Amino acid sequence: MNILAPIPPYLAIWAGLFLFKNAWVTLIGFHLAIFLTLAVIRPSLPVHILSKSKSPGWIFISALIGSTSGIGLYFFWDVFGFTHDLPAQLQSIGLTPSSWFGFIAYFSLINPWVEEYFWRGAAGNDTKKLHVMDIVFAGYHALVLWGRVDPFFIILAVIILVSAGWIWRQISREDGGLLAAVMGHMVADFSILMTLYWKCN
Repeated sequence: MNILAPIPPYLAIWAGLFLFKNAWVTLIGFHLAIFLTLAVIRPSLPVHILSKSKSPGWIFISALIGSTSGIGLYFFWDVFGFTHDLPAQLQSIGLTPSSWFGFIAYFSLINPWVEEYFWRGAAGNDTKKLHVMDIVFAGYHALVLWGRVDPFFIILAVIILVSAGWIWRQISREDGGLLAAVMGHMVADFSILMTLYWKCN
């Protein structure tokens, strides 16, 4: 995969959060950037790899791992050093009480398919070692957290996400498909966003 391919998604995240300052623009722009990148690089990986899994066990393991994201965030909320004005920050980028559930639904049900095909599929690698795309996948989350979490915990979050990217890539390699990773990613996204909603509304 072209090493420059992650640049458009990164730029979309930056523009959405820091230029347009809107969560919906950020998310949809991120997905459009991924789709445009895939159209340019034309990966040979079939889309039906997203629905492929050899064993329900891998789906269960992946979902269990994903669930620790929101659970951990909920119980260690005060430890992570979120800014006191986080609720106001989220409202300022369009995450008002009336828009939260639509955003959670879209993010949880659509985003995992797009990201897993891109990061673990088109950008994936069969190596058991840490791969550069594990780091690149985790890195864009630093932009999302910037100004909302203590800098030390941004680094910690990136390390956790590098580990998650590596684990999902290993599960995909062992399972021969991306469905387990998608399900784990879906549970992670849903649990994290529900925790944010509960804590900030």
